[in-house]
Amino acid sequence: MVNLSFITDNLATGGDLPESTAAARRDLKKWQELGITHVVDNRLEWSDAEFVAQWAPEIRYLHNGVDDHGEAMPDEWFNDGVEFIVKALNASNAKVLVHCHMGINRGPSLAYAALLAIAWDPIEAISAIRSARPIAGLGYAEDALDWHHRCQHTPQAQRRRAERRLAAWRRDNWIDVVRIIRSIRTAQAS
Repeated sequence: MVNLSFITDNLATGGDLPESTAAARRDLKKWQELGITHVVDNRLEWSDAEFVAQWAPEIRYLHNGVDDHGEAMPDEWFNDGVEFIVKALNASNAKVLVHCHMGINRGPSLAYAALLAIAWDPIEAISAIRSARPIAGLGYAEDALDWHHRCQHTPQAQRRRAERRLAAWRRDNWIDVVRIIRSIRTAQAS
């Protein structure tokens, strides 16, 4: 099964292509069958740009690599990724895949930032992502929300309310990301 989850009809998040060339070609073909027209790859550690250009040249590809190190994400990462995603979503028949290695933190967090940029409510956006992809930890959602508020010049009181709502959502929808990562790695090793 291909490692992606649709959040909306035209926005998906997920993990990367498999390591073996045959499996990667199979999953890339599935991306095409699902109508993926744009890919944002958020892995600093790897890029499939050449592979996608060779086997699916019609797919627009942005390598927007950033390390998944737990520190605050830079504005440039959000700016570049969200600009690409929103521009793609404004095109007719576009379907965007925003991915990272496992589809737990970077990919879902950037998809969250894109939903905020197109005027989704912060809790509706994060709930939609988690509903579509239950393993999404969205480790950088707070950074995305902060970035969005700074871009929008949101008044401080409104920012604090949104931050409290997100913190409450986190408490009510906690998942064990370490256990999820461990189980994925175990499955990949077998």
